[in-house]
Amino acid sequence: MYQTWTDLLFAHWRVEPERIQRTLPKGLYVDTLAGSAYVGVVPFFMRNIRPRGLPAVPGISNFLELNVRTYVHDEAGTPGVWFYSLDCNQALAVWTARTFFHLPYRHARMSAECAGNRIAYASAVRSTSLRCDVTYALQRDTAAARPETLEFFLVERYLLYSAAADGRLFTGQVHHRPYPVAAAEIIGDEAPRPWYCNLFDPHDFGIDAARPDHVCGSPGVEVEVFGLERHLLRDATVGK
Repeated sequence: MYQTWTDLLFAHWRVEPERIQRTLPKGLYVDTLAGSAYVGVVPFFMRNIRPRGLPAVPGISNFLELNVRTYVHDEAGTPGVWFYSLDCNQALAVWTARTFFHLPYRHARMSAECAGNRIAYASAVRSTSLRCDVTYALQRDTAAARPETLEFFLVERYLLYSAAADGRLFTGQVHHRPYPVAAAEIIGDEAPRPWYCNLFDPHDFGIDAARPDHVCGSPGVEVEVFGLERHLLRDATVGK
């Protein structure tokens, strides 16, 4: 598939590695930088979603998405992303991702209002009390993240891991140019939507969701998404 991801916010919290490790499937290991692990919330816009060789379809190919994620590697050290949840306001995208990519997508009521470089973003997972309201501002100046920096560790990931209901592990690759990374700011109580996020509540991460440890953003990238492949590990089950 081809996709365009735009106006991304990367908000991250430092977490004790042991707290993350106990949430991961067998065969995956928490990835750390300088001894610290991270979980993130990433709201953004999905644009021009289309299968290879087909045009985008009005009403289907553009929607909002917000994911909760952490960073992992397999037994060979191959780095990637593990998603705790991916919320979007396009029911077909939810069904497709859950069915064919084994990803924990959820249907949500979502909105985004743009004013200059500010974006007021809101997401509420249907039939739950889980939501995220955030207004953020992206600066215009951008630069690629430098290797061995925290920003590089957090944003430059080109592999996702997912698990089927029976425990089988899969990997999926994406390809895009390095993110043009921009400084970003989360706007406080004076914003149209004050910062609020309880998406971490189902997990015992021991963090203050109101105080991210690192924030950056990106105007976006064009992305190629490839099909899933079965991971070599067999009979994976949730590891404690």
